[in-house]
Amino acid sequence: MSHTTRTQLTPAVVLVSGGMDSAVTLAIAREQGFQPYALSVAYGQRHTAELAAAKRVAESLGVAAFKQVTIDLRAIGGSALTDDIDVPEQASSGIPVTYVPARNTIMLSIALGWAEVLGAKDLFCGVNAVDYSGYPDCRPAFIQAFEQLANLATKAGVEGAGIRVHAPLIAMSKADIAREGARLGIDFADTVSCYQADDQGRACGRCDACRLRAEGFRQAGLADPTRYQGRN
Repeated sequence: MSHTTRTQLTPAVVLVSGGMDSAVTLAIAREQGFQPYALSVAYGQRHTAELAAAKRVAESLGVAAFKQVTIDLRAIGGSALTDDIDVPEQASSGIPVTYVPARNTIMLSIALGWAEVLGAKDLFCGVNAVDYSGYPDCRPAFIQAFEQLANLATKAGVEGAGIRVHAPLIAMSKADIAREGARLGIDFADTVSCYQADDQGRACGRCDACRLRAEGFRQAGLADPTRYQGRN
């Protein structure tokens, strides 16, 4: 039986960062018939406007609950997003300095803990392995490994029906994601993807995240609704 034909919705924890990918992931979870519990993580990121965007997106798409958990990854640093390292404005080879050590492992672990409390067996995250910045924790192998870990490390995995980790965007291009969001009626103007967004959530238009986002809209044939610094 498909999720959409169930009379009682199945709870799922959805990681919501405030960016376009997680907004589309949240909408997909809803369309599949899940009752989403949105989780945002304040991990010490310099671009805090995405946290306000996460709450905005969750409220606009409709969730059973929204929770923001705080963990200070600035304490270990090592990333341009959490440390006093300049955000690069040119693409680089290899894993870029915007990679945050263990970020997705930590965020999925928090989501897993909340899921156990809620009795949810499903986690959703918006990782993407096509148009992304080369982060190792955005690959299918990572998602598969985390799902295995989740089923080894939890009561739900050992005694229950098991944990499933969904990454519906994993094989999509940014253009595919933009089109899917348009189909689902997402207002991308509510989202913030920029690594250097100002306090109002306006994008720099120069960082890797901005370039990937803008190119996605262009390839999808969609107008770019992003608010850019100095333009609007």
